[in-house]
Amino acid sequence: MTLDLALFLILASVAIATALSMLMSDNAIYGAMFLVLNFVSVAVLYLLLNAAFIAMIQVTVYAGAIMVLFLFVIMLLGAEKLGTATTITWQPTVAIVLGIILIGEFFYILVAQEIGWMEIGVEVAQSYGGPAAIGAVLFDRYLVPFEITSIVLLVAMVGAIVLTRADREESE
Repeated sequence: MTLDLALFLILASVAIATALSMLMSDNAIYGAMFLVLNFVSVAVLYLLLNAAFIAMIQVTVYAGAIMVLFLFVIMLLGAEKLGTATTITWQPTVAIVLGIILIGEFFYILVAQEIGWMEIGVEVAQSYGGPAAIGAVLFDRYLVPFEITSIVLLVAMVGAIVLTRADREESE
């Protein structure tokens, strides 16, 4: 078993454990935090594949912007104020252990690549996964799905505003 395979298996198990913990969580805030940990573990998997740009986009877009939106919706709906019938005592311990493992692997990957302990098995082109290559594929091959996605998100945003405004007018 190579070091790359061992790191992949550990990261994959962290990603699966955080996904399962998110699904089994009774508290919406804990579920959102497990989802953030899952996003970060997937970003570290991208770092293992030498796709640093995609890893940073994963952290910035999903762990940053999308999770802020999720937490905003949780706070707007008041889901954090709902009492939980049962509390899972092992959940914070598992979250801390998985977070420490993830941070340790992240720093090990960074140090091992700098020192030369970890060899890259496959050589890829320097522009692979870079902003120019992703932009060329996105706007050449996937332009129509990209535009459809932007329209769907715009409609969802307008719908959320209309629903919030209608609820606010009824309460006044």
